[in-house]
Amino acid sequence: MIVVSILIYLAKGNFDGNLQYIVYCLYVAGIIWTLFDFRKHTTDYPTFKTYFAQGFKCFIVVTLLMVLFTLIFILLHPELKDAMAANMQVELAKNKDTVPSDVDKTIATAKKVFLPAYLMGAVFSYLVIGTLITLIGSGFLSAKKGTA
Repeated sequence: MIVVSILIYLAKGNFDGNLQYIVYCLYVAGIIWTLFDFRKHTTDYPTFKTYFAQGFKCFIVVTLLMVLFTLIFILLHPELKDAMAANMQVELAKNKDTVPSDVDKTIATAKKVFLPAYLMGAVFSYLVIGTLITLIGSGFLSAKKGTA
């Protein structure tokens, strides 16, 4: 996922767009693979709880790695914050009701919270996706009694 993220950034110069879904597809595939591999290598019939515990371990580790990668990447690329500010400047300039001092305050605030907001977005998205996929996969696999 980290390698694909870097390749996307090198190809496009940003993380915006549909290519980022490739990273999420890899994430989902990794969780599903973890659950199926767990089923294949367990000797007894796994329950929903044991499947979920295995998927949880997987998505927590991946989330931590991706958040660490995001932190390091943003710190190494301060131009991302500048690009966000420039885009925000353009969007705020389109609004005729916004006065220039408000635009400056808004951009200054956005720059100040850029890193924490970006990290929280990454944490939230990876945790939500990981939880949903693990719940669905665990429920599906634990419901298939006798086919394990």
